[in-house]
Amino acid sequence: MSAFEPLPEDWQRALCIVAHPDDLEFGAAAAVARWTGQGKDVVYCMVTSGEAGIDGLHPDECRGVREAEQVESARLVGVSTVEFLGLPDGIVEYGVPLRRTLAEVVRRHRPDVVVTGNFRESWGGQSLNQADHIAVGRAVLDAARDAGNRWIFPEQLEGDLEPWGDVRAVWAAGSPEARHAVDTTDTFDAGVASLEAHRAYIDGLGWEHFDPREFLEGMARQTGQGLGVAFAAPFEVYPLGWGD
Repeated sequence: MSAFEPLPEDWQRALCIVAHPDDLEFGAAAAVARWTGQGKDVVYCMVTSGEAGIDGLHPDECRGVREAEQVESARLVGVSTVEFLGLPDGIVEYGVPLRRTLAEVVRRHRPDVVVTGNFRESWGGQSLNQADHIAVGRAVLDAARDAGNRWIFPEQLEGDLEPWGDVRAVWAAGSPEARHAVDTTDTFDAGVASLEAHRAYIDGLGWEHFDPREFLEGMARQTGQGLGVAFAAPFEVYPLGWGD
């Protein structure tokens, strides 16, 4: 079992940017519950509304269902602000337009750390990652740096926004290359409840025998062994400080 280093907790504001509703709940939500329990400010930003995620539900109807589930899921781990950017689910493209959109989000929220999902090609082994996850994660990493440069997307700074170059790191939850982790032993149940809140999505996938607790426990217990605790959530760290 690989050893994990604990993530630092000497920060106050986190911005979580992921592709879809439910992305954070598949492993990271228990860490969010720990942080909000410490009095930290955490904001969620969904690039899409996950409207293409349920085969039997038209996207126009699915959008509202999934947004409502995400708002409730966030509430269960102490997050009251959830933004939906409204990009089309399933066909998010990495590139300058996405970087521009996400840099504006970073400049508005001025976080100390930015959290996203795994954006490597796979989840480890032969389990391939999904295209939106890869595009969004790559753009998050770039946008976290773009936000601090006043000559990148300068049109955003014509009003009240200012450059924000104080993002210390981007943390990718669930990465197969994770070397850091967060002790979620005391907040594991909140993480389970947060995933269970996506009931329409889980049912829509046809996962009749899917048990959120059992699923989350597998990764959390394995990661916890590497951190020396019962349960933990894994993160890959991308430092943004000069020379880090």
